[in-house]
Amino acid sequence: MEENSDEDLVVELYCEEVHEPPSAPCSTCWDDCQQIITGGKITCRHVKARVFNISSELVSQHLDSPVGDSENYTMITCREEETQQESTDMDSSENDYLKPEEEKSSQTPEDMKDEIKSQSLVTSTHTVKHLQSLLKKLGLKQNYTKKLSLRRILGINKETTTDESAKCKSDLPWYFLKKVMMFNVTARNVKCTSECDSTSDDTSGTKKLNLKNLVSSPNTEDTVNPLDIITALFLCSDGFLQQEMTLKMSMCQFSVPLLLPNCDTGQCTLMLWAMRDIVKKYRPQSLSQSKGFIEERIVLSELPMVSFVRLGECSLSKSEILNKLLSNSQQYHDTFVHHDMECGDSPRIISNGLTEITWYLPGGNTNIDIFSQPVAVANLRGDIASFETQYSFLCQTSAAVFVFFDHLDSESESVFNLLKSQHHKAQIYLVGNYESKRFNLDALEKVATELDLTENNIIIKTKQKNDADFVKDLRKTVRNVIEKSELKMKIEEIVDIAHELGILVDEDAPECQTAKKNAKTITEEIQDIHKYKEDQLPRQGQIWKTLTLLEKEEFRLRNVGSKNIEDYKSDLQKQKEELRQKQNSYEMSTAMTNFITGISSPGTERFYFLKWMRMNLDNVSRIKLCELREKYKEKCKNSENKEEIKEIDRQISNSSLGTEHFFREMGQIYESSLSLPETEPSRQQLQHLPKLCAKLLLDGFPLELVDGDASNIPLRWVSDVLSQLSDLVSPKKKGKKRKIRVVTVLGVQSTGKSTLLNTMFGVQFAVSSGRCTRGAFMLLIKINENFKNVLNCDFLVIIDTEGLKSPELAQLDNSYEHDNELATLVVGLSDVTIVNIAMENLIEMKDILQIVVHAFLRMKEVGKKPKCQFVHQNVSDVSAHEKNLRDRELLLDQLNEMTQAAAKMEKKEGNKSFTDVMEYSPDTGNWYIPGLWNGNPPMAPVNAGYSEAVYELKKNIIQLVSNCESSSNDIMEFKEWVKSLWNAVKHENFIFSFRNSLVADAYMKLCTEFNKWEWEFRKEMYTWVRNVETKIYNFGTIAAKSETSDMREFLISLKSEASTVLSTWEKKILNNLTQYFEQTEDHVYLVEGYKEEFSNSAKVLRFEIESGVKYQLEAAAEIRQGMTKIDKIKNNHTKEIEKAVRALIDKCRKKKVQMTDAELDKEFEKMWKETLEKLSFTKQKSSNVTDRVSYCLRDNLKRKGSCANELSQRSLQDCGKESFKWTTDGLYNKLKHGAKKFFLGQDDIMAAQHLADSIIAACTDLVNEQVKRKNNYHDTYIQEILNVIDEKLKNHQDVKINIEFEVSLKQHICGFAARKFQRMHEDFIEENDPYRCLLKNKEKFHDDFKDVFHERDQCQKKAEEFTNRCLKPAVEDFINRSLGPDIIDEMRKLEQFSTRMSFQYSILLDLLSKEDFQNYVSYICSYEKYVKTWILKQIKKHFSNESTVFEFEERHLWSCIDSINSAINKAKTRESEDLNEFVEDICKELGDKLVISQDALGAFMILNNADKEQFADCLTTSVNDMTETLKNKFKESTFEMKLQHLHVNPQNELFNKLIGCGKQCPFCKAPCDAGGKAHTEHFASLHRPEGLGRYRWDSTKKLVTDICSSLVISDNRFRCSHTNNEWHPYKKYKNIYKDWDIQPDKSLEASDYWKYVMKKYNRDFAEEYKAEPAFIPGFWYEINKDQAEKSLDEAYK
Repeated sequence: MEENSDEDLVVELYCEEVHEPPSAPCSTCWDDCQQIITGGKITCRHVKARVFNISSELVSQHLDSPVGDSENYTMITCREEETQQESTDMDSSENDYLKPEEEKSSQTPEDMKDEIKSQSLVTSTHTVKHLQSLLKKLGLKQNYTKKLSLRRILGINKETTTDESAKCKSDLPWYFLKKVMMFNVTARNVKCTSECDSTSDDTSGTKKLNLKNLVSSPNTEDTVNPLDIITALFLCSDGFLQQEMTLKMSMCQFSVPLLLPNCDTGQCTLMLWAMRDIVKKYRPQSLSQSKGFIEERIVLSELPMVSFVRLGECSLSKSEILNKLLSNSQQYHDTFVHHDMECGDSPRIISNGLTEITWYLPGGNTNIDIFSQPVAVANLRGDIASFETQYSFLCQTSAAVFVFFDHLDSESESVFNLLKSQHHKAQIYLVGNYESKRFNLDALEKVATELDLTENNIIIKTKQKNDADFVKDLRKTVRNVIEKSELKMKIEEIVDIAHELGILVDEDAPECQTAKKNAKTITEEIQDIHKYKEDQLPRQGQIWKTLTLLEKEEFRLRNVGSKNIEDYKSDLQKQKEELRQKQNSYEMSTAMTNFITGISSPGTERFYFLKWMRMNLDNVSRIKLCELREKYKEKCKNSENKEEIKEIDRQISNSSLGTEHFFREMGQIYESSLSLPETEPSRQQLQHLPKLCAKLLLDGFPLELVDGDASNIPLRWVSDVLSQLSDLVSPKKKGKKRKIRVVTVLGVQSTGKSTLLNTMFGVQFAVSSGRCTRGAFMLLIKINENFKNVLNCDFLVIIDTEGLKSPELAQLDNSYEHDNELATLVVGLSDVTIVNIAMENLIEMKDILQIVVHAFLRMKEVGKKPKCQFVHQNVSDVSAHEKNLRDRELLLDQLNEMTQAAAKMEKKEGNKSFTDVMEYSPDTGNWYIPGLWNGNPPMAPVNAGYSEAVYELKKNIIQLVSNCESSSNDIMEFKEWVKSLWNAVKHENFIFSFRNSLVADAYMKLCTEFNKWEWEFRKEMYTWVRNVETKIYNFGTIAAKSETSDMREFLISLKSEASTVLSTWEKKILNNLTQYFEQTEDHVYLVEGYKEEFSNSAKVLRFEIESGVKYQLEAAAEIRQGMTKIDKIKNNHTKEIEKAVRALIDKCRKKKVQMTDAELDKEFEKMWKETLEKLSFTKQKSSNVTDRVSYCLRDNLKRKGSCANELSQRSLQDCGKESFKWTTDGLYNKLKHGAKKFFLGQDDIMAAQHLADSIIAACTDLVNEQVKRKNNYHDTYIQEILNVIDEKLKNHQDVKINIEFEVSLKQHICGFAARKFQRMHEDFIEENDPYRCLLKNKEKFHDDFKDVFHERDQCQKKAEEFTNRCLKPAVEDFINRSLGPDIIDEMRKLEQFSTRMSFQYSILLDLLSKEDFQNYVSYICSYEKYVKTWILKQIKKHFSNESTVFEFEERHLWSCIDSINSAINKAKTRESEDLNEFVEDICKELGDKLVISQDALGAFMILNNADKEQFADCLTTSVNDMTETLKNKFKESTFEMKLQHLHVNPQNELFNKLIGCGKQCPFCKAPCDAGGKAHTEHFASLHRPEGLGRYRWDSTKKLVTDICSSLVISDNRFRCSHTNNEWHPYKKYKNIYKDWDIQPDKSLEASDYWKYVMKKYNRDFAEEYKAEPAFIPGFWYEINKDQAEKSLDEAYK
């Protein structure tokens, strides 16, 4: 038998006999539903049966059953499993019932019931619904009713980036979709890769040779015809996925469905909607001279159609011939699937009756074009005898119908009826194969005669004609038809014919028709686009552009000139308000009302509406735009045509009309409504608009981020849409925030950016109708559940941008600025940035790279480091990557060069190479993509190499996204980035002006963490120092545990131990810092730049604490050494008294007379007097503290030079008695000073005085702290004070001072300190005078004398004495030393004390709430004093109920009691000789915790005759009593009283912690808010009008209203001593104040707080400062208290 093509198939039946089966099935057969019904009985497939099996594989190929008919077959039984089974396919679905192993689980008995119909014949008949059966195998059964959506297909999942081929039939549809969505021309090559595809090569030689295997029919069980897959997918997809598939198939030059059959219902559907989106561009030869072209939607194109059909069997492959017909000799392309394609020979199961269509479109080149005019070509699958409806439809819509046949039955009426219908409009052409055995020339002649056909209507392939000649003849005939045919129809117009024939139309869906009607209502009114936009969309256009200019001017202040800045900004605000009022004055246009109604439609109708709108608007604007684009290209060739180019660009903008313009109008309606009062009904009615848009974004529609016409973002609109989107995807109840990653594409216009994104992600931006993407659009792609953990996000945001340096903007003045703004925004938003470079645009590449480098540099400076991929398009060479190694190195060199240039421009010279600013590798960061088209458009398919290269890029992009180290943003954080980046972009200097709440939040979190570590460090050191001081104070006493007796040696060992502890904690903080930056949460990558600062801060902290610890250790050692001598004298005196008392007792006892108490008293007084006379009491001499302080001061000033030495000769006794006043005489003479005082000048005298006041206040606190402790004076005290002065002067080098100022200040402080220390010293001498100490204990000695004499029991008394005089003071001292850190710890838990910024925020908020002018004056003029007072008030307020303090006291008390009880118990276990030794044991045990008074202990130890064990019991009782006594005392004492006894002052510690570096803004004196000790740049979150800092205009004496955060972006200038009295631009303030970062307000309302304060207290400040009231800008009067509070939130949160 000769080989058959797919159209020439012969029926052959294969039968074989099998044996009678038994009546009962086995369980396996039942389970697998392999049921054979014979005479009502069920037979088993595992035993032999006697029926005839008919293989229907060829039957289904040869005989096309009419759509909807079920085929009846005799039942088939399976043979025994060990028997070789021959192929007995009825269709590919029937095979599943026969296969014993494969896909059992996919078929259930319930499913089978719907698919199997039984008829009672001789044997029952098994009927199969082809469609349901195939859908089940393809895994699409459920999608037949619940259609596949485009959104689902575009979702990103694991399969998106895997290269696995289809393993089973259910993979095939997804394989096709994946390929076709990426324009892959191999999409139709769908075949399962079976695990045992073919017989493996047997090299062993053991297998018997069987040549029959080589010639036997291939097993087609696992193959499915591509047409069946396409038909199944179209049947299971919604209208939008059908449209997308059709569009992409058309781009691949695949034929697309015209009539889609459904073999279940027997009906077919005209796929008009599916083809709606196809736009074709071609040049008929009539336009070849003018180089014009036609671009239109294909369903609206009036074209002749030529159809190709088959009658009966045909040995010619119609589809293959058609492909040759449509392909020129240079390039063959398979437009239609045919027999010789992969799987093309698989039997068609559901695609018979499918009518496909394609178009041949000329390119205007006579040498290449096959037809000079465009033509539609239709191809009907199957026999027209079986599909008369489709055939009739083609005959009525085509110019010609070519009927392929092998045999015409001249006797058959049906043949004549088919070919000779009265309704046929088409010419009939018969195409036969003379070589076919069944061809009958006579029959053909008879039919031709009957049909009145001429020889021209008959084409016969003969033996003499090869395929080329045959196709040439056919092509000639078709050409004649096209040229002569008058029957040209639009596909849109053939709907009526379809309806007449009972053919369904996909557009007839009610949702589609309603949406079409609604869209038409809007678009049919459009005549003149420009006028339509002015009438129906009035809020955009010039108003919006003017608003944009005003917004940018508010930030840039380019035209402020000599005007007052705040007045100028107020005027701008008024102009904006007027424009908003103008926008609000417009009524909602009919078009916008209808548009909002349309997008408010439910579900699918909304999608149809937007699609209709887009297509209708494209159709309207396409003609005008095409004409303007051509004109534009011509003008651009001559660079002198700038004005004309601008005009054409304006016309292009005016003639563009898309859905984005309606959404833009919607945004402006919403934004303008926000200027109305909140209660205004018209405002409330529009509140739903953002949610409406958010839903569309969620449904896959793009949102315009940047309006490319106005070059602006409607921030409130975009922000509110994103907020609503966040609410939709992250419901507040669930709490989980959905994360996003962002991929952006940048590049020159018309380099295929949008097509690249469409290929990668299937997304469609505005790329048709001659309109390139204007501005920037974002689109949301859902990540499938199984892939979210891999990508660490829930959505991928794709951002497409207008081309950088695009031709349409290149000639305009602000093009560079526009490009910079756009690039900075999108790079800042993205996690991965694709820089798209077309090889033909290499000349422009350098300019683009410059812009991109600037954007990346800016991002690096604000904490973002996006990943970058360079895509080089139109590179055809397969070895491009290797060949371009040198080019890549050259590119990197250029990038490095540009980085250095950009860094210089942005004043960030530290960045030397491109890799410094972003993650980029020359080897992995470059992608070479071949050209899009494989051949010459319009008939060229997409290049397979393009699709594959883009697919590899896509895999890499997704890999990059999954490897992102930085934490992903949620939608609200993304919104914040949009706002902050755009506000920064509005400034001229981006880096200088960037502020972001996410960065601020990340910085705040870092500060909070660092503060926590710092406090843990400090708290640990407080505890350590407390314990070590205890050891020092006990050194040399019976409580000492130290092995050494040398205090110096002991001190050295303690300092060494301190260094070890400090090093451990420093290391711990540095490790914490490292770990903090290794985490991926909390956006730590944004503050990576501060890591080194905080590392240095940790080191500075260690140094600072180390200095303080060493000072405390030395001071404690000096105190202890000073007390040792005194203690020795006291001890000797006590022993003398004890000796005398004991002698007296012996004397009195010898009298053997009962002595009365009076007599004993007399004897004791006599002894006391005599003993004191014998003791030598040398009165303690007091030192001259002033002399010692003077010596320390001179020593300190030695290093300051001879001038300082001369100045320091002044006596300290005269210093510090009056307030320190630094006068002009000290630094300048009056004339000099007067000349320097300008309205914006730095008043050096005032600054110096302010610094002096601050240092004096700090030193006064230090002196008072020392005096409060009532210790003896030591030089370490004054040395510490001098160190504090030096440190503060060092930190304020910006203040202009000289050596005279420093000496005077130190003398002043040392003067008053010396007097206070002198009094402290004298008080100490008096308090510790041995004579006085003895007198204090006289009464005790007297009582003990009588007790011993009378031999009374002293246990109870001595226990109480030891408890009350030794233990109780020690316990109270311990609690007082421990309570301070506890109070600080508790206060730090409050938010206002957590960080410096929270602290400032709380103070300012408190000031606002109290509304007390004097408080503001104190805050501004005496900042440190006010803050300290405020902290103290907050401490007292927090501890007002005192229960918390009592808890602390009680905790420490119990800690002491536990230690005391433990010490008593341990002492009991030791064998002590007497009570004294017992007490010593207790003291030793407590030596590390409590400092027991040596005076009290010494007095207790004499005249003690108590029983040890009884004493121990009494002591335990006394300790318990003491516990209750102290608890009552703590409860009764006020918090203020407790504060006075604390060793660590919470007020001062919190102040030092929160005051920071103490630096103030050089212009407005706002305090620095930077965290850490070692920050290299100061910044203030909220700057003030300079008038609040006493600045006034020199001429009018009015207070100044300008704010430095505005001045630094203006063209104004200042002069002061730091500028050497020369005028200096505010913009370049960094040249003068290098360590200050004065950022512009991140929003224009940020300074409203101080504006409100100055407005409210204008006259009060003027009176206070002895100036004239400021001229308050009009807009300030509108700021209320709520807005002032809101501005605080803006600045600090």
